[in-house]
Amino acid sequence: METKMKGIHHITAIVGNPQENVDFYAGVLGLRMVKQTVNFDDPGTYHLYFGDKQGSPGSIITFFPWDGAHKGRIGGGQVGTTSYAVPKGSLSFWENRLEKFKVSFSRDERFGETSLVFNDPHGLQLELVERGSGKVNQWTAGEVTSDSAIKGFAGASLLSANPELTAQLLIDVMGLEQIGEDDEFIRFKSTADIGNIVDLKKEAVARGRMGVGTVHHIAWRAEDDSDQLQWKEHLEKNSYPVTPVQDRNYFNAVYFREHGDILFEIATDPPGFSIDEAPEELGTKLKLPVQYETHREQLKQVLQPIEVRLLD
Repeated sequence: METKMKGIHHITAIVGNPQENVDFYAGVLGLRMVKQTVNFDDPGTYHLYFGDKQGSPGSIITFFPWDGAHKGRIGGGQVGTTSYAVPKGSLSFWENRLEKFKVSFSRDERFGETSLVFNDPHGLQLELVERGSGKVNQWTAGEVTSDSAIKGFAGASLLSANPELTAQLLIDVMGLEQIGEDDEFIRFKSTADIGNIVDLKKEAVARGRMGVGTVHHIAWRAEDDSDQLQWKEHLEKNSYPVTPVQDRNYFNAVYFREHGDILFEIATDPPGFSIDEAPEELGTKLKLPVQYETHREQLKQVLQPIEVRLLD
């Protein structure tokens, strides 16, 4: 295998009220809900997926909405900021849109790029940055058209309890290239055209607390099952214990905790989100894995009703 990680597959976070989550990511940010399902390990909780029109790897953010759960604390062993790529020339559109929905934001400058920095309703740290790379997202949601729509991930910032060891993993094991460094961050790049940048904070960060408003894990892309197993073997040879393969219906997953305490996943690109829904119907119905289908009516009594609403 070529030991160069392609890029980010998805990022999974913990949030609060599910309808607030849907309203923000589909209604305000204009992402497509590509799957309504449940947490396979906790079926009384939704697992909601948002991304581009096709639900492409590198565009997917997923959520476990735990309404009423305790607030988390962003810190070491977590993703700090999730960064989205938007088309060149669209930041002014997004400034106006965030103002329209009364979302407070600031401008930041890092590695020669300007970004809009803000929080979602549950405290998750986000930013928008203009990037020329990555295909145009053809999904339209009210005023959010292909000229301005989020393409996918620009990348993420990593808050490590041991940045030196995290950097060693990224370069020596995962094959990312160091392309920049400033007073606060080291920037690494993978081979994909989207979801290809991670900024590692240079100073060790005090351990965060998992809860609402924090990222649970960041997932990297494997081309297929064979590639994933080769990555598993490669990581284990480099002293990173990796879980057995977990079937997540839309991809297979393995997990490991890197030496800076951040939970990493490697997820396969196939089979994708059209395995149980037609492409034009993605995200419109609650889809359950086979093991929970007989409990559908009981689960519907537990899960809060949600709907994708046009907020413009």
